[in-house]
Amino acid sequence: MTRITVVGGGAWGTVLADMLTRNGEAVTVWAREPEVVEAVNRDHVNPLFLPGAPLAPAVRATGDLAAAVRDAEVVVSSAPSHAVRAVMAEAARAAKGRPLVVSVSKGLEPDRLVTLSCVLEELFGAATPLAVLSGPSFAQEVYQRQPTAVVAAAADEAVARRVQQVFACAHFRVYTHTDVLGVELGGALKNVIAIAAGILEGLGLGYNPRAALITRGLAEITRLGAALGADPLTFAGLAGMGDLILTATGALSRNRMLGVELGKGRTLEQAQVGKQSVAEGVPTARAAVALADRQGVELPIAQQVAAILFAGKAPRDAIADLMERDLKAEQWR
Repeated sequence: MTRITVVGGGAWGTVLADMLTRNGEAVTVWAREPEVVEAVNRDHVNPLFLPGAPLAPAVRATGDLAAAVRDAEVVVSSAPSHAVRAVMAEAARAAKGRPLVVSVSKGLEPDRLVTLSCVLEELFGAATPLAVLSGPSFAQEVYQRQPTAVVAAAADEAVARRVQQVFACAHFRVYTHTDVLGVELGGALKNVIAIAAGILEGLGLGYNPRAALITRGLAEITRLGAALGADPLTFAGLAGMGDLILTATGALSRNRMLGVELGKGRTLEQAQVGKQSVAEGVPTARAAVALADRQGVELPIAQQVAAILFAGKAPRDAIADLMERDLKAEQWR
């Protein structure tokens, strides 16, 4: 039995805690919200982020982050991307020894424009075993034990294999990878393209536009990833194409649903009213455009999504600008 702490009581963190507990591990969830802590411990549910989903009775929750991570052998970082540094800095100060740290959040740090594994390495130290877990995995379907395949990436293949052994079970298949940067970028940037896919749907457009968007979206994700040093082949795998297809087409996608609201004419503020969960594509759109500008890489779709989100650009004008760009070969840099 491995002592595991999941830092973040959102839907994904809660589902992973439930799954790991049912795998036979000793799991504690840290949640910021007192009502989540109380409900998990008393009623074995997370009514705020995973309503109607009974959890394994052995899952424990706490609001004391230092106590939660102090003796953990595995620390799972599941906070929203904008909160990872602040939350995990406290976790790093409290952790004893060198626990295995696994990042399962999908995004970029908005201020420094770095991946979340870079943030965690800075906080926990380069000697800490660190991995990322990503891929096409809606929390609700993992909870329902639907067959799911993801990828665990670490610079040290032995660390990736350790994560594989901890997380894998009959319905959750984990592959290993050593391209940490590519896996993280795929998981983060696909959310921006998913917003764009939702916008098309909200406008009432059909399958041709969606196929073009997903394909060209993958091309620009790969282009930026390659410029930053990732392996282009990574983006043809689970953390790239797999996660992009899921998030751009699946009814459970928060980012796609946000895009649908934008396509119907709502502003970003109107589309976010009453939403408990974060649509990570919003901060990632801004970060991706800034990162691409720094690298001298064109991200035409991400640029238009950012213009819709933050500059009030009309979605149909964005589509027209994309379609009327200078003609070129399909493969270009």
